[in-house]
Amino acid sequence: MKAQTTWLMLILSSQSFLNSCMVETKSTTMTQTKSKLSFLSSHPWAQHLIFWCGAVIVGILIWLLNRFANQSEVIILTLLERKPWLIWIISPCGLVLIAILTKHLFPGAERSGVPQVKRALEITGDFTQRRNLVSIRIALGKILLPVAGIFSGASAGLGGPSVQIGASIMASVGRMGGFPPHYRERGLILAGSAAGFAAMFSAPLAGILFAIEEMGRTLEANISSLVLTAIIIAGATAYALSGDYIFFHNHSAVLPWSTGWLVIPLCAVVGGITGGLFSRCCIVADGLVKRHQLHYVGVAFICGLALAAVAWASGGSSIGTGYPAAVSILNQQQTPDILYPLYKIIAALLTFISGIPSGIFVPSLAIGGGIGSSLADHITLAPRIVIIVLAMTAYFAGVLQSPLTSFALMMEITDNHELMLPLMATAFIAATVSRLVCPVQLYRALSDNYHQPETQPEEAAENETPS
Repeated sequence: MKAQTTWLMLILSSQSFLNSCMVETKSTTMTQTKSKLSFLSSHPWAQHLIFWCGAVIVGILIWLLNRFANQSEVIILTLLERKPWLIWIISPCGLVLIAILTKHLFPGAERSGVPQVKRALEITGDFTQRRNLVSIRIALGKILLPVAGIFSGASAGLGGPSVQIGASIMASVGRMGGFPPHYRERGLILAGSAAGFAAMFSAPLAGILFAIEEMGRTLEANISSLVLTAIIIAGATAYALSGDYIFFHNHSAVLPWSTGWLVIPLCAVVGGITGGLFSRCCIVADGLVKRHQLHYVGVAFICGLALAAVAWASGGSSIGTGYPAAVSILNQQQTPDILYPLYKIIAALLTFISGIPSGIFVPSLAIGGGIGSSLADHITLAPRIVIIVLAMTAYFAGVLQSPLTSFALMMEITDNHELMLPLMATAFIAATVSRLVCPVQLYRALSDNYHQPETQPEEAAENETPS
């Protein structure tokens, strides 16, 4: 039934996209001569085909990123089981090497990638400037370097890199396919970022809400069809290659109306405060590094040593995306160490400060799961699994301050609709509490770093002079 619905959505959204392309192209032909139009821009079916191929490529790349990251995590943990002392060499040396590669070969690929995409969406007319934020080169770096970061002992998530990979591929598709400027400026980047997010988590609804809430804030009618089509194709491709990304298949996680609902504000406040503090620390740390003009190699080396210490103390549990830990916690296969959330928060913060390409989405889910597990050890008002799921939602919403995306993502990756209202309430309360701790949204604050300085009048006149 789910597959039939997906294909029906695909057909309808694709037809909507084709119609919008035809309208856009017809309006273009009324103002331009036919000789000035490229073959692709004058044939909507060709644009349509190229768009589909781009979305398929996004799905394949996200699958490869997941596969490489998982293998990298297995290799480093296996190696450290035999020779734990190697982390003191691998981590600092690895982070320094990744920082140098990022600086000189893949500038624009640093950290999450979401701030870069947000900034790219705000640029109008200057496609050259946008290419410094979303491009094939950056997509390549976003696949290779997070994997290297995991091998180096970092707490590197893949959600943010997936967003930038998707946006980079679809922006490049727009350039090669001769798409109208309106689609190239916003539509394709927005569609690619949402497709990358959805393919990463096999969560199409969360991908749509992510595009609206975190990236675009609004969706125009002719852009919404692009977003929906890209999400379905990229998500279907990733699903066909690796299966779904469901963490928890047990539908017994329910919360009947009773005193058990008191855990909602409790989890929301704890997760919101913790997530808000993490975001606040990231913003403050970023400001300190820039204010004191610390050399990026020195920062990476110090963060590498600190990550080695955290990995040593945690027995390696701080390393990697956190996906295996989140699955284990949700399925109650094992109870994590009470200090696990603290280890993971410190590792995620150090990874962020180092500046290497990495995300925080999946590590945030693991941290939230660890917090929920600790709460469930002392609270009996609700089933243990319910407290864990609510805490994951709360911490994720606290970090991103995007409640719609948070509850939709948790609902999809746990495949549980019985908790829709509790998840929704938890996400909105947590996001509100987080704003009290961190008034500025994390990705909004970071995206401001990519604003170009105002052009001086003399420079503007010089740029306007024909060469």
